[in-house]
Amino acid sequence: MELKDAVRKRISVRGYRKDPVPKKILSEIIEVSLRSPSAMNVQPWEITVLTGEPLARLCRENMALLTGGQMPGTDLGHPRPYEGVYKDRQRALGFELYGLLGIAKDDREKRTEWMMTGFRAFDAPAVIIVSADESLETRLAASDIGGLIQTICLVAWEYGLGTCINSQGILFPDVVRDVTSIPVSKKMHICIAIGYPDWDHPSNKLISAREPLDNVVTWVGFEEKGF
Repeated sequence: MELKDAVRKRISVRGYRKDPVPKKILSEIIEVSLRSPSAMNVQPWEITVLTGEPLARLCRENMALLTGGQMPGTDLGHPRPYEGVYKDRQRALGFELYGLLGIAKDDREKRTEWMMTGFRAFDAPAVIIVSADESLETRLAASDIGGLIQTICLVAWEYGLGTCINSQGILFPDVVRDVTSIPVSKKMHICIAIGYPDWDHPSNKLISAREPLDNVVTWVGFEEKGF
């Protein structure tokens, strides 16, 4: 598959088959992705991959805390809510997804049920957690990790695997550490659900919108060159 095709065709997969993903394939995907660029070649990422009973336990404990009223949080502080156009885009995605799932706008019970699937990694057979040492400057580490994550998702697509970048799976950090033994000194940035897509799942029909080029790009100096 051409790289441009992979970028255009990749989607966030939120419904998976139960087939396990072999360690060999995950290793190949991650090994290629480790060629991702990082500032000064620091390579800040530290990667933990879960499957089987440890992943099932993490999902169970996430759900228990969530249904028990425990407030989620992150290693990197509480995110600010989206505002303005960013909130509009978030809402548009949500409404489109709920439409595909047949969830009415006022059906709080079903909306809550769907929200909770994120805390189960969308029932994917494997999860990749990416962390960075607390000594690293968060801004640079996060930028570098973003490049790694994008690369993992694109390489996975070539193997016929779907991915969904999310934070729900690590929003109870103490649970994650109990299951994985990730040290407190390693701050969890993000996780990726990964597995073979269930193309019959209605959520996988969602193709999220993108802004037109001219809405997000400012060209400076090109007129002078006659381009």
